[in-house]
Amino acid sequence: YMGNLKMKLKRFLLRYFPPGIILEYIRSNGEIETKSIDLLNLSPDTDVELLANQILIEEPIISESRKPQLKQLIEKLLSKLETKKEQKYGLFKVLMGHLQPLTNCAFNKSGDKFITGSYDRTCKVWDTLTGTELHTLNDHKNVVYTLAFNVPYGDKIVTGSFDQTAKLWDTNTGKLLHTLKGHKMEVVCVAFDPQGELIASGSMDTTAKVWDIEKGVEIY
Repeated sequence: YMGNLKMKLKRFLLRYFPPGIILEYIRSNGEIETKSIDLLNLSPDTDVELLANQILIEEPIISESRKPQLKQLIEKLLSKLETKKEQKYGLFKVLMGHLQPLTNCAFNKSGDKFITGSYDRTCKVWDTLTGTELHTLNDHKNVVYTLAFNVPYGDKIVTGSFDQTAKLWDTNTGKLLHTLKGHKMEVVCVAFDPQGELIASGSMDTTAKVWDIEKGVEIY
């Protein structure tokens, strides 16, 4: 029970892997939060009507009027599972741009852009379909080791580097928004929260830090 009388469902977000639906809701104090409904047992034999009814019972925040939308989302997940079975994989493109080996890559939610980090101290933003390099994010003083989009929005990128900093960038312009300073050793992992308001960073200095995206300051 989530105290549904004090909360209002804002929207559904679809998660294709692992399959599930994310509820984004507003608390009475105005805070936006999320809850995941995992649908790991989806199969072509799944009864969509039965599953939707079960979710409505277990999640009282979802009103009966939202049931058609809920069923539509379940059907989307099922069609994705079917497509996955039929997929064949092959080489799509070879992109040359970095001067030294890659460290990591990540796609945005829609898959139309992806980012790569490298020992050449840069992160590059690419158009997936054309293979065009859209931006070079160039301000780190050492290896760009880790990176992430703020899924599902995709309008911001965070990079973590061996230069002991993480940096926040605008996806569309390539502009540097904030440099997050505080770690004493290499930054080796970064992530956004689901609302895209916070960044978490982990470092070889054995600490993890949480940062405010808007202000670019360490919260804790």
